[in-house]
Amino acid sequence: MAETAIEFVDVVKRYGDATAVDRINFSIGKGELVTFLGPSGCGKTTSLRLIAGLELPSEGQVKIAGRDVSRDPASERNVGMVFQSYALFPHMSVLDNVSYGPTIRGVSKADARDQARAILDQVGLGGLEARLPSELSGGQQQRVAVARAIVQQPDVLLFDEPLSNVDAKLRRKVRAEIRDLQQRFGLTAVYVTHDQEEALAVSDRIVVMKMGQIAQIGTPSELYEQPSSAFVADFIGDANLIEGRVAAGTFSAAHLSLPVDAADGAHTATIRPERITLAAGGAAIISSASYLGSRMEYVVQDEDLEFLVSRPISEPRLAAGDAVDLQIDPADLILVQ
Repeated sequence: MAETAIEFVDVVKRYGDATAVDRINFSIGKGELVTFLGPSGCGKTTSLRLIAGLELPSEGQVKIAGRDVSRDPASERNVGMVFQSYALFPHMSVLDNVSYGPTIRGVSKADARDQARAILDQVGLGGLEARLPSELSGGQQQRVAVARAIVQQPDVLLFDEPLSNVDAKLRRKVRAEIRDLQQRFGLTAVYVTHDQEEALAVSDRIVVMKMGQIAQIGTPSELYEQPSSAFVADFIGDANLIEGRVAAGTFSAAHLSLPVDAADGAHTATIRPERITLAAGGAAIISSASYLGSRMEYVVQDEDLEFLVSRPISEPRLAAGDAVDLQIDPADLILVQ
């Protein structure tokens, strides 16, 4: 098992009568990238700030590299942080921005610059040392911010919504660069985002939060394919939530009838849109059909249930008003809380 880099033990954070983080427990292994994901106000940014030392817990322990840092200020934690705004010094060159941290920690200016040049080469910014931040692209500024954090050899590197200021078309490239740098340097990283696709793309594991508590922790594939609750299923990607009943090992809802391993009674099930196949001539009706370039997206009405269905563009196209049969593999139907 990987060495533990970060641990929360019964951590609570209150602001007056409001509880932002409600007795959460988790651990992050050394070299792991873990993302906190959830809607606004769920506690993800507060959790990040508790690791950074920008907030102190009301109860519980925060441990970094096995040491209880719960009452330690940010200056006494070996933590690097990449902010939403990058927080680069606009009047300083790239080299001066990156060498600033080691210099204020007592490293000689010459040695600090040597360390900064080495890191800049490794993040692909060699040759740009003399430029000002304003002369760089958004992706390059992001790498300067990461280099400035890495040069201090932190125990943990924190990313607070790092792609919020990056153009939508650049996000895929920049998030891949962040993941590559994290893996290349073997960094323990904690990443906060509200973007589900971003979280799925960069994370070893994801902590899904809801109202200050942990809804589920898992790998991207575990959360997407085996959500533990309707909230997680609905929050991670698109999901059809179906209210039905189980009787004698069969889940029934509208015209669906699928075998399941569950107790008799009312249940909520989820099925991903791309897991549903449509065949012509059934009892359900397509109420809308949308062309999305790489796929067709259908809204299908089956009695009082509405299904979102995503199919490859290579399949024969259907149209609004067509009668269809919803075909679902029982293995793809997940019962949730």
